[in-house]
Amino acid sequence: MGWLLDLYETYEANLNQVGNTTGQEMTLLPISHTTQTAHIEVRVTPNGEFHSANVITDKNDAITVIPATEKSSSRSGKVVAPYPLHDKLMYVAGDFTEFGGEIKTSENPFSVYINQLKDWVESPYATDQVKSIYKYLQKGQLLKDLINEKIIWLDENGKLLSKWGKKEGKPPIFSVVAGGQESAFVRFTVRDSSKTVDKKVWEDSGMYQSFIQYYNEKLEEKELCYVTGKHLPYTERHANKIRNSADKAKLISANDKNGFTYRGRFSDSKQVATISYDVSQKAHNALKWLINKQGKIIDGRVFLVWGNDLKEVPDITDDGSIFAYDEIVNEQKAIVSTSQYDAEQISRAIDGYKAKLAVGDKVHILVLDSATTGRMAVLYYRSLDKSYYLDKIKEWHTSCIWLHKYRKDTNEKIKPFIGAPAPRDIAFAAYGPKASDKVIKELVERMIPCIVDGQKIPVDILRSSFYRASNPVGMKDWEWEKTLSIACALINKSEGGYSVALDKETNDRDYLFGRLLAIADVLERHALGDDKRATNARRYMNSFAQHPARTWTTIQSALQPYQARLGEKVWYYNKLLDEVGSKIRLEDFNNKPLSGKYLLGFYSQRHELYQKKDKKSISNDIN
Repeated sequence: MGWLLDLYETYEANLNQVGNTTGQEMTLLPISHTTQTAHIEVRVTPNGEFHSANVITDKNDAITVIPATEKSSSRSGKVVAPYPLHDKLMYVAGDFTEFGGEIKTSENPFSVYINQLKDWVESPYATDQVKSIYKYLQKGQLLKDLINEKIIWLDENGKLLSKWGKKEGKPPIFSVVAGGQESAFVRFTVRDSSKTVDKKVWEDSGMYQSFIQYYNEKLEEKELCYVTGKHLPYTERHANKIRNSADKAKLISANDKNGFTYRGRFSDSKQVATISYDVSQKAHNALKWLINKQGKIIDGRVFLVWGNDLKEVPDITDDGSIFAYDEIVNEQKAIVSTSQYDAEQISRAIDGYKAKLAVGDKVHILVLDSATTGRMAVLYYRSLDKSYYLDKIKEWHTSCIWLHKYRKDTNEKIKPFIGAPAPRDIAFAAYGPKASDKVIKELVERMIPCIVDGQKIPVDILRSSFYRASNPVGMKDWEWEKTLSIACALINKSEGGYSVALDKETNDRDYLFGRLLAIADVLERHALGDDKRATNARRYMNSFAQHPARTWTTIQSALQPYQARLGEKVWYYNKLLDEVGSKIRLEDFNNKPLSGKYLLGFYSQRHELYQKKDKKSISNDIN
């Protein structure tokens, strides 16, 4: 029950946000309320007369906060369970059947709806707005008024038109409803002509409290709440619409009393656990709000990181660009950066978050997914001290660190950053850009313990990234460059101790072979000029990783025409080839497959060479 308690406490800590409508799909809902997509807005006068109506064509404006009972929140099939105020035509229109509306239930939906609304109106908590709407609806002429307003349309027999058959002049109602007109959802408000502006019913905090107070008196049976430890009115019906307004999956459900639900252990669901209505409502509403506000959803799987106080914290699904500092935007400064320097910059950013900490601050990590349309499960949950969480984030971004220069999307300007790649980008490096969301979400979940608990990166992810980075043939340049930098970050995390700045002192065999390959690549690319064909270094890269000594002989032979084409400029590269080659011990110059370190040497050597953009810098090195 820990995640429920943390969500409940988050709701209690953000009561000032309840009901704030900002045009988002999901606000922090009041208890006993939910959201629905409305299709028609009906305005009535304070005296209970029809004022006007319109079809809601703006999808953002259509999301409406509505009061809801336990039954109406989970209604399905042929169950008659009206919402207390706003609802579909079959519930709110007393003349629904007069115009061909079909009712497939034994009970009349309008009768149940209007009696339920009457009970609210007659309570001491009813507002004038509720009374005005009730006074109008009890006349039973809503459909007639909507037809007169040309909101609802009839066929030649005076019955509800099922669909618009013409190509031209399509009325708005047929564009906003998924089915026929009878499925339209109607919301109500009161329009007082004497006022310049009226508070919309679904945005009025007074209306929220009116229904909450009224409905709370209907909840009588109390049980021990397993979350708070108090005896409170309990519920067996828990919220759905967790990920979006069409989501039917529930986190808590025990409505199947047949078959093997309890496996002979219990006679009813209360023997398993009881959760109070108040806790269930607040926890689920907080979860919906947080997911909409800051959750990441991949193929239906939710990855959510939050603190009760909602102070900003780095997300485990973000990359190192969230710690971007001014120096790394400048390529000349990026080349001289060391792992110690980069780590210091990230540490400073983390310290900025820590400076805002209060005693007892927590960070919660929650992963949700549903195997069926009706059931959802908690796949991962951790509640951590915020200081500990920030230390783990710092450890991840200072150990799985490399220079990245890829776009987040094709329309975004390249902004270099130093740090760890995002888990989703790791999936890109391991499985390619065409990896399905199902594969991506599984990898992201597997990476969470690596970030939060410091576990080793799974070997299969390391190998896959390494092999793809070693095989640039068949990839576009941007795809390979992105794969290469991410693979380097993962290998650096696994091997440890390297930075983007070239390590000229190391005599590690694999690192040196990588440097040789980079020099050959840049030499040939320099000779090719505007010719964009792949260099021999890249073409043979995969073979080079498996048989470095043998393949290097082939690459060096293929370099000769390009060395001749460069003229005097080639001496710098030749000198560098000799310098690096001489560091490889004779017994190490063999065909033993290279480890991931060769990619680090390749990247760092190539990166340094590309900084030498003018003849003067090269000639200075020669001298």
